[in-house]
Amino acid sequence: MDSLLFFQQMISGFSLGSMYALIAIGYTMVYGVLRLINFAHGDIMMVGAYCTLFSMTSLNLPFVFALVFALTMAMILGVSIDMVAYKPLRKAPRISLLITAIGVSFLLENTFQVIFGATPRKFDVPEFFTQVVDIAHLTLPMSSLIVPYVTLMLLLVVLFILYKTKYGIAIRALAFDITTVHLMGINANFIISIVFCLGSALAAVGGVFWAISYPSIDPLMGILIGLKAFAAAVLGGIGSVVGAVLGGFIIGFTEVVAVAFLPELAGFKDAFAFIFLILVLLFKPTGILGINFEKSRF
Repeated sequence: MDSLLFFQQMISGFSLGSMYALIAIGYTMVYGVLRLINFAHGDIMMVGAYCTLFSMTSLNLPFVFALVFALTMAMILGVSIDMVAYKPLRKAPRISLLITAIGVSFLLENTFQVIFGATPRKFDVPEFFTQVVDIAHLTLPMSSLIVPYVTLMLLLVVLFILYKTKYGIAIRALAFDITTVHLMGINANFIISIVFCLGSALAAVGGVFWAISYPSIDPLMGILIGLKAFAAAVLGGIGSVVGAVLGGFIIGFTEVVAVAFLPELAGFKDAFAFIFLILVLLFKPTGILGINFEKSRF
């Protein structure tokens, strides 16, 4: 493989990893606060993609307004799921929450199959994202440059919220000791809603970027993508926002570059993320940036 092709594949890998990273942040934040693996999170990504497509085709909204509409709907959905499905089970055994999360995932998938049908739909990609740019003899679609940049900007926004705002301080305090937070008069349920808002919005952005990069969406698209994003969160260190982004980049990069080097294994590319995850966890079970949950969060 020549150097130009390698760098082109590397950029494509980081673009793919950025989408995993956006979804993984939501996984790691919800787990950090509630110790819950929200398996419905991947389906919120799917909802974001469908809401964007619906608002562009049926409501004739420009892409920017369609994206805002999708983010709003995803945040409302995320908070609603928490209020209806998770809040009543705050003090229930963890297995009850896990089973509920799986049930919510099935509910979303089947609801969207009933509404939109099971057939994949073509996503109308805005012309701006289809433009091709030539950088140092590298021919790249505009989307592969924009996605990693937006991911890093959103990561900085999340870190700013967590470490420089009073709501971020409350989120980290809630993740550390929810009982003490209640005693200090903080509305824990409101703070948890903020976490679901942030995570759901990022998942929706990831879903829109995925639809732009691979312009075909279906109600089951969030299953495998969500599992890979969860693997990214665990690989980077569940409970660490930066670790989730790092894990997403690593898995995306590995998935693309490994297939480029070994094209005969292209049929097994979906397994790379989980094989790599197993190998890392064998030597560092807490993940690359795993943290001591008795001392810190995020």
